[in-house]
Amino acid sequence: VALGRNQPLKKEKPKWKSDYPMTDGQLRSKRDEFWDTAPAFEGRKEIWDALKAAAHAFESNDHELAQAIIDGANITLPHGALTECYDEKKNRYQLPVYCLAPPKKKIEEKGDLETLDIKKNPPNSGHECQLRLKKNTGKDLKLLVRSMKKKYHMKRRLHAVEGKKKGSQRWFFSGRPLKKKMKLEELKIPKDYKKKVIVSQPLANPTPKKN
Repeated sequence: VALGRNQPLKKEKPKWKSDYPMTDGQLRSKRDEFWDTAPAFEGRKEIWDALKAAAHAFESNDHELAQAIIDGANITLPHGALTECYDEKKNRYQLPVYCLAPPKKKIEEKGDLETLDIKKNPPNSGHECQLRLKKNTGKDLKLLVRSMKKKYHMKRRLHAVEGKKKGSQRWFFSGRPLKKKMKLEELKIPKDYKKKVIVSQPLANPTPKKN
């Protein structure tokens, strides 16, 4: 891998625009999902820990501390940014921009997602709960949704967080496919129970299988 010359960490924060108005709670959830899952795919855990600490220092404008963490972990920045870096063994690490700076559009939060639902939902639109999704790739992730939301909304949330197109998602619970108009509340599961849903991508040439 041609790393190029190591550059000092630049002070400019990346600018990015969210697909939807985002609260601080949603941003924290999005970041937690990344930091919880990224080490499971590639790279070394100690480097991921160092990058997480450096990202926190960078966002807090403590560039001296961020640079010290990077240097101490022997991390190379070919472009002077944490969005692409390498360890001493030439393993590549990429940090999404949302882990380094908030989006341009951000709204004040009132109990996490309440503000988002004021215009679209009446006060009794269900409680907020956390979905634990298990994808066919083996990756686990979490989504915050409201109990009265339908399957379409959950698919849209997954698309916003993971970039998976709504048409490529197939949702199952307890071996049953979720119906198009089915609401999360209709699954009849206690509020604090961990929901397990398999999200898979359809094959290019699917082979019929017996249920």
